[in-house]
Amino acid sequence: MNTIVDLYSSKPKEIYKFLNKFYDKDICDTNVMKWEKNFDNPIEIADIIGVFVDNNDKYNINMWVSLDNGFFLNVTDNNVNQIIKYLFERYPY
Repeated sequence: MNTIVDLYSSKPKEIYKFLNKFYDKDICDTNVMKWEKNFDNPIEIADIIGVFVDNNDKYNINMWVSLDNGFFLNVTDNNVNQIIKYLFERYPY
């Protein structure tokens, strides 16, 4: 199973601006309000989670991650450290 990261925004261009800054290139359409990416290696999502939380005051975006089929967890300032710690404990490679 792949690990999934979903981004949602009610404001046009927010996801585009965030992803363009994170990847340093155009990843999605400018007016997209939902974006989803599957990651083969769950550890890879730690980077985008960290960047998201560090910049959540600049963008009107919500992030949800799925490590298990059908279960999504909302990433917030309050749980980000636990999520990243859990990633490295569950997938220690």
